[in-house]
Amino acid sequence: MEIAVISGKGGTGKSSLSAAFATLNGKVVLADCDVDTANLYLLFNPTHEEEIVYIGGNKAVINYDLCTNCGICKSYCRFDAISVINGKVFISGIPCDGCFLCSHICPEKAITMVRNDKSRMYSGSFRNGKMVYGRLAPGEENSGKLVNMVREKAKLTAEENGLKTIILDGPPGIGCPVISTITGVDKVVIVTEPTISGLHDLQRTVEVVQKFNLPAFVIINKYDLNSSMSRQIKEWCIQNDIALVGQLPFDRQMTEAMVQSKSITEYKPDLDFSKKIKLIWNKIANQKK
Repeated sequence: MEIAVISGKGGTGKSSLSAAFATLNGKVVLADCDVDTANLYLLFNPTHEEEIVYIGGNKAVINYDLCTNCGICKSYCRFDAISVINGKVFISGIPCDGCFLCSHICPEKAITMVRNDKSRMYSGSFRNGKMVYGRLAPGEENSGKLVNMVREKAKLTAEENGLKTIILDGPPGIGCPVISTITGVDKVVIVTEPTISGLHDLQRTVEVVQKFNLPAFVIINKYDLNSSMSRQIKEWCIQNDIALVGQLPFDRQMTEAMVQSKSITEYKPDLDFSKKIKLIWNKIANQKK
């Protein structure tokens, strides 16, 4: 069973709940698909049994022994990655799209393309099973390809180790990385918060999930910070036949648990908050598609 935990916006508590789900009882495969800002490895400190280089694209590099600083490349660059400063041509790696045009039109053949090889995918073990995650290097494009690599490795790891549950901690938003995270999963958990932006982004996220005909389960985190908005979200879920599987209060012990490098269900399993998470998980896991 593959369950993706996503959110329409950042800061809803998605990763904290993913960690809590992953440490409730049986062994699981936990995959951090938020490759732009992977953080679950900080909490669980998994072993690195495998490290794979991810090639996300190419960047242009100037050989100044050949460059005559003619500036032709700058006039052709559509991404404003090339500038001329004090008569010298420079290429900025972050806006460079790796389109190869400058290397083709350079009359001196002074520009070459080099592969981006700083991003990585890691896999190993953590205290409640196996873990896979990706880390995208700063400035590199996240098209969902690295997310797909993480998911494929998670599936293979589950098969090799006889683990039946894969929990995917997805990225926020509704872009390509999210689509790569939820495509073909069994269930999608959407974590939201009681704010206007939380409701708006929940609606967009549900729309995306429904296009893939996937069962969606909504959790309102920190619901007691704005009871009025929580009621609006609940009413919207009822009107649109979306399963609202739980509402969790704001609890500072979530932060205390993270400081101790633990999930809340590890830190205080007998806490009412932890019991509510377990109840929510049982609703999701036992719900037939």
